[in-house]
Amino acid sequence: MTDSAYEELQTGGFGPATFDLLRRLVLQVRRAYGFPPPEGYAQWSDEAAYEVVLAMVTAKGQEFVTRCFALTADQESLERVLLASIKYYLIDEAKKTPRGKLRRRIARLMGGDAAYRKSNGSPPRWALADHAEEAVWQGNLDDLIAQAARVRGVGITRWNHAGPTPRQTVHALKTILLCVLQHAQGAVREEDLAKVLEARFELLAPARVTRLFADEGTVVGAVEQHAATIAPDPTAAEGEAEDIWQRLSPNERLLLPYLEEDAHHAAQLLEIRHNHAAAVLSNLKTKLRDALSEDSDRRATMGALLRRCGGAVP
Repeated sequence: MTDSAYEELQTGGFGPATFDLLRRLVLQVRRAYGFPPPEGYAQWSDEAAYEVVLAMVTAKGQEFVTRCFALTADQESLERVLLASIKYYLIDEAKKTPRGKLRRRIARLMGGDAAYRKSNGSPPRWALADHAEEAVWQGNLDDLIAQAARVRGVGITRWNHAGPTPRQTVHALKTILLCVLQHAQGAVREEDLAKVLEARFELLAPARVTRLFADEGTVVGAVEQHAATIAPDPTAAEGEAEDIWQRLSPNERLLLPYLEEDAHHAAQLLEIRHNHAAAVLSNLKTKLRDALSEDSDRRATMGALLRRCGGAVP
């Protein structure tokens, strides 16, 4: 075994020294920039770092290490080039996650508001404009989450996955951000602000239907959008769901995951008048009641319908 990754690559091999260097550099990058651990890991460890290395090598191919090696003259310069490559890989991966998307959204909101200021350096932090520039929050994240939970009178009923953020949602997000930053009295990591908003509004929780036709006592078991029970004949359930889906209006599709909510909630969600929302909700329930035949597997069909809401739920 060679002493260094540079020597190993110099002889034309991608071996244990190179792999171990990549593992150590992944952990170094995550300490410097605060990247979350890979999916399936609650915290960073050697095993989690190895998982990142494997994913990176699989995605980029071993050739990317060879290309990095070609730009260097010794072990030290190799490490610098690999560090940059790992950093940008983790940035790209983080952007793909729900939390990464949430971070970009709140960064856009705060970046366009003079009340907030982004601190220099890394990881990215945000403070209120009137806070001292050197003030940095170093407390317990649970304290910020508890502070956000105390704020009443704000909620999110419309969460779009693309396009401009709805005005009511902007108001709710900024109200919590303002309260949390006032409590912190200093700059808070962007990652932590995203975690606070997740906890306060359950933004990343999967859509769920807990009751169907609650007003008539007809109950269908809990259905998770991402783990609906598979019917004995999934083809039949999918076909029935597709037929129902095609008969629903755009507003009815939006309300599908919120059947247990009342007309007031539906009006906020659809941004229409209360009477109109009540009619849409009533028509939706009637369509579903008529369409779900007695001999069909209602649970499986509802699961198939909810899966179609992936791109329709706000």
